Amino acid sequence: MADLYAAVRRIADYDPEEAWRTWRDERERMYVHHPQSPLAPDARREFHARVWRYDPRLRFEVELAPQAAGEPLAEPLAMSTGGEMRLTRFGSITVPFAAGARTLAVYWLDDYAGGLILPFLDATNGAETYAAGRYLLDTAKGADLGGDPRRDMVVADFNFAYHPSCAFDPRWSCPLAPAVNRLDFRLEAGERLTDLDPESTT
Repeated sequence: MADLYAAVRRIADYDPEEAWRTWRDERERMYVHHPQSPLAPDARREFHARVWRYDPRLRFEVELAPQAAGEPLAEPLAMSTGGEMRLTRFGSITVPFAAGARTLAVYWLDDYAGGLILPFLDATNGAETYAAGRYLLDTAKGADLGGDPRRDMVVADFNFAYHPSCAFDPRWSCPLAPAVNRLDFRLEAGERLTDLDPESTT
């Protein structure tokens, strides 16, 4: 996964949509063939990637603002298998969507392998996408879209939104998106679970 995202960052420097195609195709291959695929073995044979068509308006370079002094740092996130995982609120990004700017919290994984994680919810959840949300970043697993750390800037390209492993099999344990990261509109980008209208994909 880290190698895939390294390729994505490199290609996105000159062609973000081609980077997305690389990501889409390689993730489909990994779902089918990787030994740690979240899919059950009998589900892999007929699997195909379900994604919305690439939308360049959903790629942003935004500031990762640090957590303000006095705001709570430790925050529990519910786990898909029950219980909670305590994460540290690392900071936030404010994204200038067409529907208006929205602020999303970015967390640091205190357990597991560390790294930044950005889970979010939107109005497609429970229908086209996993009810408990999707991820945009999870640097512990290499899911890093890049940016300029010297300026505290990160790339937030929602065409790369993806499902946690627990969306495919309940044996996987995943931190779920918190209510503070709920977008109040449909974000039709990235992975989806339902079969697709041919007009909505590429």
